[in-house]
Amino acid sequence: MRVLSFLNSRVSALALVAALLAIPGATISASPAVADQVRERQYWLEDYRIEQAWDITRGAGVRIAIIDTGIDATHPDLLGAVVGGADFSGLGTADGLTPVGPERRHGTMVASLAAGRGNAGVEGVIGSAPEAELLSVSMSFGGGSVSPDEQVASAVRFAVDNGADIISLSLTRNTRDWPESWDRAFSYAAANDVVVIAAAGNRGSGTVAVGAPATMPGVLTVGGVDQDGLASDTASSQGITIGVMAPSEGLVGATPGGGYVSWSGTSGATPIVAGIVALVRSAYPSMDAANVINRVLLTANRVTDTIPDPIYGYGLVDAYGALTADVPYVGANPLGSIDEWVVLHRKLEGNPTVVPLGPQLPVVENDQALPPRIPAREDESLGVLPYVVTIGFATALVVILLSGGVLVLWRVRKR
Repeated sequence: MRVLSFLNSRVSALALVAALLAIPGATISASPAVADQVRERQYWLEDYRIEQAWDITRGAGVRIAIIDTGIDATHPDLLGAVVGGADFSGLGTADGLTPVGPERRHGTMVASLAAGRGNAGVEGVIGSAPEAELLSVSMSFGGGSVSPDEQVASAVRFAVDNGADIISLSLTRNTRDWPESWDRAFSYAAANDVVVIAAAGNRGSGTVAVGAPATMPGVLTVGGVDQDGLASDTASSQGITIGVMAPSEGLVGATPGGGYVSWSGTSGATPIVAGIVALVRSAYPSMDAANVINRVLLTANRVTDTIPDPIYGYGLVDAYGALTADVPYVGANPLGSIDEWVVLHRKLEGNPTVVPLGPQLPVVENDQALPPRIPAREDESLGVLPYVVTIGFATALVVILLSGGVLVLWRVRKR
């Protein structure tokens, strides 16, 4: 597996111009036979010992906030999963249950991998924590009257105030820094013992290196691997803040209106880990967020001798190991403290760079990538697939040159 190492110095006052690119794609028919085939394609349930962990807990009593484009709670695989929500885009409904924006399918896809119930419990998409509760916190990445940065800050606070134990963020600013409003919001989450999980980003969508919120202290950042457990070329990124790796290729997800889609991206890896974190919080209800995170990190299956590794972090997440291993207690979050970072760094910075915020949108596989027995068709209800955030080649080249970046490729094998 080729792995991309990007070493760069800080580029101040440089705005990255992100472009939205619509790509044609395929959905999977929602017939009962196909729903059963969708379940068969969830290889990660066995490979990452999630099914084995279900012998201990299925996530009951834990609440996950999905801050994204909104969840279709009427999908057969999500019935009974969503217990509340809100909209911060100004484009959706007050309860957050109306998917918004051109990437409207994204939130439902993400939610299904975290806490999908499965169609009748035995078909369709089932999440890592199929008995966890979901909050649908909808936001838009353009078109609303409120900036995406401020939507995220308000959404995080709402999630905390409404009982979230975990916040899942499959989005990125495509820059390492973040607005001061996030300082306060993420500090509020930490003070209330909430585990915040964020996607590392996808090279295939233009994220060469990890960007905020995945760069923020205390946040559990999730990178992506292929079906062989090797770092994904396109559906992952890199950076010293990566915590654990999870599947980001060959995924399936639920879509609004009762459908399914084949997709890839750390947008999918992140809710898989959010569900695993929910299993830990369910099994250890009195354990604080710092020790929940520590347990997930230290039980991951190592890929390299460097811990944390800039590509693999602590290794491949292990659901059953996170529930059963003997892990030492820690007195603080091993991923750092946002409050300490603010004291040390915020006054030293100038005005933060303002850049577009976008979801870590999936790479939706084409018709040929689907198994022959699963019929694929154009999504007639939407017309286009989710948009992919990407950086123009010229812009990316300027960023590399200005930052003194060096690109290094090498191959790492799973042990």
